[in-house]
Amino acid sequence: MIEDMTGKIHWLGHDTFRIDAEKTLYFDPFQISSGPKADLIMISHEHFDHCSPEDVAKIQSPGTVIITEKDSEKKLSGDVRVLKPGESLEVKGVKVEAVPSYNVDKDFHPRRNGWLGFIVEVEGFRIYHAGDCDFMPEMKGLHVDIAMLPVSGTYVMTADQAVKAALAIKPKCAIPMHYGAIVGEEGDALHFKRVLEGKINVRVLPKE
Repeated sequence: MIEDMTGKIHWLGHDTFRIDAEKTLYFDPFQISSGPKADLIMISHEHFDHCSPEDVAKIQSPGTVIITEKDSEKKLSGDVRVLKPGESLEVKGVKVEAVPSYNVDKDFHPRRNGWLGFIVEVEGFRIYHAGDCDFMPEMKGLHVDIAMLPVSGTYVMTADQAVKAALAIKPKCAIPMHYGAIVGEEGDALHFKRVLEGKINVRVLPKE
């Protein structure tokens, strides 16, 4: 049941998520207080609100594996693995695929940088964290159960553009992100949910 997995996903604000599955997974830890130690940390790109070494340190242990791209690698320490879009690896029984993440109509996240979104496969579910991006052509070819999509506009796609992305991806569940910290507000997430009513199951998670 998809609800079994979505119940293990915790939104910690902005683009930060923790998944309490067979392994403890984090995406883009930023402005977190603390939390269970991470088995894997996925970091999408080097911007301060995504690659935050001080936040990584709060959940990092000697056994933690960090998966990221070449620019963020320079800021991090420990067991850091670098991927390019299209590459994948398996760590601690979790398959991690790196997928493109970029802007199509603005220059904050250029495609040439090779920054990342991630698809992780855990407990039989494929979970997509889009990173900071717009609605990209590559999204139409994704096969995922859960999609975490930015909705705030300015640096990423707007809620309406995220609706188009969700309809193209067709996940069993979509979770809005990238609001409530730097830009965007809960209203963006609620608009995303409202427009997709009856088409895509959307969960607006409470901030923890």
